[in-house]
Amino acid sequence: MKQQLAVWMMCLTFISVWAQDDGITICHTPATEKFALFASNKDFNMAHTDPLPYTHQSESGKMITFKTPDGKEANAYLLKAKSKTNNWILVFQEWWGLNDHIKREAEQLFTDLGNVNVLALDMYDGKVTDKREEAGQLMGGFKQERGNAIVQGALNYAGKDAKIGTVGWCFGGGQALQAALTVGKQAAAAVMYYGMPEENVDRLKALNCDVLNIWPTQDQWINKAVMDKFEANMKAAGKNLTIKAYEADHAFANPSNPKYNTEFTADAHKNTVEFFKARLK
Repeated sequence: MKQQLAVWMMCLTFISVWAQDDGITICHTPATEKFALFASNKDFNMAHTDPLPYTHQSESGKMITFKTPDGKEANAYLLKAKSKTNNWILVFQEWWGLNDHIKREAEQLFTDLGNVNVLALDMYDGKVTDKREEAGQLMGGFKQERGNAIVQGALNYAGKDAKIGTVGWCFGGGQALQAALTVGKQAAAAVMYYGMPEENVDRLKALNCDVLNIWPTQDQWINKAVMDKFEANMKAAGKNLTIKAYEADHAFANPSNPKYNTEFTADAHKNTVEFFKARLK
């Protein structure tokens, strides 16, 4: 077991993953799938405490559905600006699914950013859990093709003139960057909270926006080797990356997590709001 874990960590150092359950090395797996593969690692699962109960009440937010280009429909939590605006924020869930904690984060951004539309996307198509074992199964079964279709459907819903900002945590942090790539020239800003970055420099060259990377230095999974590689790749791609590092652990910004850090979360949120405001004028 120790040898297997050592190999897994070595792969991670070179931005790769060891799938413990199957005993298969997948060092060349695309970055879009690597974070989902953490679901097969018991230590990663045990590091996530089941979220505390919370029910979100809102006078302005509501669930909607929209069509996706793969012939299906997707769900999202919508907060619509009072005045017409082309500024949109797409919010991406943690591995638990689109739960009430994420709806609260979406509403906080909606309130603090002012005249902006916020759409929190359901990347699991209606599935949500408060059990880490089930969350691991949901994340492990996620297909990026479906995720891209959901984002494209959201873009069609927002319209051809929409300026898109993206933000997400954990699983959603990586999805925030993938979404910025999917929306192409309509991307205005991307904020990643401890998410798996894109590795392919050619794909990063197509990125149309600046990225804010919020990184806890004690994170064992999205660790310094991953971050250093991402910084080097963004530089090679000629893209702007802002890094905000905090002496905290993974999921430090989740108020339902025992590792929650009030001070760091407030500062990260302030940086997120300022980052979006500067790019969604």
